[in-house]
Amino acid sequence: MPGLEGYKKIEKIDGVIYEMSPSASVRHGIINGNIYTAISNQLKDNLCRVFIENLDFYLGDDEWLVPDIIIVCNPHDIKNGRYRGTPKFILEILSPSTAKRDRTLKKRKYESAGVEELWLIEPKGKSLEIYYLRNEKYELEETWLLAEDKADEDYNADTVICLRGFPHISMTLADIFDGSEWGSEN
Repeated sequence: MPGLEGYKKIEKIDGVIYEMSPSASVRHGIINGNIYTAISNQLKDNLCRVFIENLDFYLGDDEWLVPDIIIVCNPHDIKNGRYRGTPKFILEILSPSTAKRDRTLKKRKYESAGVEELWLIEPKGKSLEIYYLRNEKYELEETWLLAEDKADEDYNADTVICLRGFPHISMTLADIFDGSEWGSEN
């Protein structure tokens, strides 16, 4: 695309191009890596694969999104780095510059595309929202705010979170946010 050669990644939603540069924050990258690693390790010997910020999810010929993490199960739906199927799972890590778009535009696009499970993570606040698709609409199923202090009555770091479509894939809240105190940015 003319004038966009310098950007690492772009998305195009409803005819509007959104550049995704500069790179995400350190916290974002650590959390993304934690979840990707957990899913990847538990998807061994499975037809499905997990991708981290490197697979364009095409909603049409001229509209695509770049999820932070996406699980796809049909390799025939990927051609030339473009995925044109319906993923089972998508995760978005929110940042101040993308939170509104992730919570509104992208969430609606994932919903209308039939993505069964959507996770939204806010790194600074160490929170996780899990949405499930029911009757073609997302319903907020679970909300977690990490409480790491074992002396706290709300301690939940050992809480195990499973992916609905892949119940054998699990991780704790502590696993998700492990090391995310690195970096002071969002």
